[in-house]
Amino acid sequence: MYEVLVVDDDFMVAEIHRRFVDKTPGFTTVAVARTAADALDAVRSRRPDLVLLDVYLPDMSGLDVLQSLRAEGNPVGVIMITAAREIDTVSRALHGGASDYLVKPFEYAHLQEKLENFRRRARALESQSGADQSLIDSLFGSAGKNADPGRLPKGLSAETGKLVLDIVQERGELSSMECAELAGLSRVSVRRYLEHYLAEGLLEVRLEYGGAGRPVRRYRPVRH
Repeated sequence: MYEVLVVDDDFMVAEIHRRFVDKTPGFTTVAVARTAADALDAVRSRRPDLVLLDVYLPDMSGLDVLQSLRAEGNPVGVIMITAAREIDTVSRALHGGASDYLVKPFEYAHLQEKLENFRRRARALESQSGADQSLIDSLFGSAGKNADPGRLPKGLSAETGKLVLDIVQERGELSSMECAELAGLSRVSVRRYLEHYLAEGLLEVRLEYGGAGRPVRRYRPVRH
């Protein structure tokens, strides 16, 4: 059983994340913190296996919490869970030692996938049989570079996935809305495929900033 600390300053969001964690077999929430100071205290006292850490906290950035933990030599697993999409924030999380990054709001299935990835890495690191190249690739996230487009999560169709990939390959770069119009599918459905292939390393994303509102995510094939 992996013990998890949930960190979010919004009571309702923290409760939703706690329920998601407790719904996942093999994971249980041991504490909920709403400030950076409480998060650091909880990590030191409860010694969880994993922290779901928000970036925007009232007293300190979650990125600073991550930095403090690593400066102490604390190896606790950290998944950044935040509304922050800025590249510099993602970069700081990656270089600061976060094991994963999840943009909210999200569905339970997305967090479940991240938790399963954490479990897989944790078990691999506990293995006594040594590390071969395939294990090393999976731990360092290299497996996606040779991903099989036909292997899709439950609920996604290989035929539709191929259609989406073919459209991106043909157009070079486009938004989920543009792809949905060309594919004759809903934007929500198409974005699930695009985000899956982004995670698998088959696509990359560029943020296009325009007027008011969030930047548009534009997907394109990975450039080798």
